[in-house]
Amino acid sequence: MRVTKAPSMIACRGFRTSAARLSSPYHYPEGPRSNIPFNPLTKFFALKYWGTMAFFFGLPFGIAVWQTKKNK
Repeated sequence: MRVTKAPSMIACRGFRTSAARLSSPYHYPEGPRSNIPFNPLTKFFALKYWGTMAFFFGLPFGIAVWQTKKNK
């Protein structure tokens, strides 16, 4: 079997775009950051966020050191 269409017709793909519908439950008309339970625009949010991330990242390492150092 041979392809009889021109190569430009074969390479053309039918992608379509449409505007976002605000009536959709996946778009929030209140604006960005309205669907999260905290406010990232507060004064010390970055400090709290990175402090929490550092604590929970270091927690397994701290537990491992405590387990190896404690008396048997």
